[in-house]
Amino acid sequence: MEKHISLPLTEELARTLKAGDTVYLTGTIYTARDAGHKRMCESLANGEPLPFDPMDATIYYVGPTPAKPGQVIGSAGPTTSGRMDAYAPTLMSVGARGMIGKGARLPEVVDAMKQYSGVYFGAIGGAGALLAKCVKSSELIAYEDLGAEALRKLYVEEMPLFVIIDCEGNSLYESGRAEYLNSKK
Repeated sequence: MEKHISLPLTEELARTLKAGDTVYLTGTIYTARDAGHKRMCESLANGEPLPFDPMDATIYYVGPTPAKPGQVIGSAGPTTSGRMDAYAPTLMSVGARGMIGKGARLPEVVDAMKQYSGVYFGAIGGAGALLAKCVKSSELIAYEDLGAEALRKLYVEEMPLFVIIDCEGNSLYESGRAEYLNSKK
């Protein structure tokens, strides 16, 4: 099913999404990769606030390239989500609900998604230039010393994604594989 989603990703909205849905996201998302995730989890462990309000937030696992003149952002393709698996349950426990990346997730992350009504969106690897065209504004908000891995606040319009794992733990990687194998019988 195709859905046009306006963020933030509330629990009610997350529960309407199913593995395999094609979605077009519009609204504010945040960028963070493993170094940024590590710092955010360290901040939480020390009782410090995060650089953004995590409630119903969507985090894009991306380290964009520098913007060329006239562009809002450089190429912004997804990075491998597994590098954030050690941190994702902690961020979901404080309200973050959406994750955008590529690749499989550990069972611990899927369990946290079921517990906190999280959704894992897949972006097409290798389509960073296309995805960057959806970014209408970009603001550096924390960890500037991390360069491409610094935290950014992005406003995106009609960002094309797929629901890979829904908040019930259903996975497109599993259902898609099963559907394909059944079609070969």
